Amino acid sequence: MAKQFTILFDLDGTLVDTAPDLMRAHNHVMKKFGYSTKSTQEIRNLVGQGAGAMLGRSIWGQAKKEFGKVQDDKIKKNMIQDFVDFYGKNIMNESKLIDGVKDFLIWSKKKNLSMAVCTNKQEHLAIDLLKKIGIYDFFEYIAGHDTFDYCKPDPRHLTSVIEILDGDLNKALMIGDSETDANAAKNAGIPLILLEDGYTEKKTSEMYHNHLVKDFIGIEKIISKYLND
Repeated sequence: MAKQFTILFDLDGTLVDTAPDLMRAHNHVMKKFGYSTKSTQEIRNLVGQGAGAMLGRSIWGQAKKEFGKVQDDKIKKNMIQDFVDFYGKNIMNESKLIDGVKDFLIWSKKKNLSMAVCTNKQEHLAIDLLKKIGIYDFFEYIAGHDTFDYCKPDPRHLTSVIEILDGDLNKALMIGDSETDANAAKNAGIPLILLEDGYTEKKTSEMYHNHLVKDFIGIEKIISKYLND
């Protein structure tokens, strides 16, 4: 029996515009610990590698000090935990689906495509968000930052999920919005559909991708070409 085609999705900035709610959680923590707050647009440039990395990049940019060099590990852990706790309680205040997502997921389901989420958001937060925003049931597997001992840009975050789904690397692709997604897909050897204006500081021309799109409207035309190959 031929294996199904597999589509892997990033979450933040790809399926869901989560920046406003991430910004609220980020600023809650920064105010509490005495660092500068950020705008929603600035947050878009910091997301992608998990809560710790986001807070670290924010501090580094503002205080010229690496988060990893903050001497007190307890403070670092407290900052991350405060962020996760606050964000978890306010995960769906302003977050919304990227244009065309729901229709594309319905189309993919009708085509019997295998779909999973590979995100650097903590697994329980990813599942909660997907349920609350109404698209959780479309996916066969959710892999978060803490699902495996590795995460994007490590290609195993993608290849392990494809293996779990009994998929085929030659019949899979990734849809993402950042260099984290691009590097993971490139190193996994699968095509990438890249969303413009993603959660990244990089220009689209600087990132690996096979297709560049504004949103999910019309993506089924791209996928259909892979299904017919």
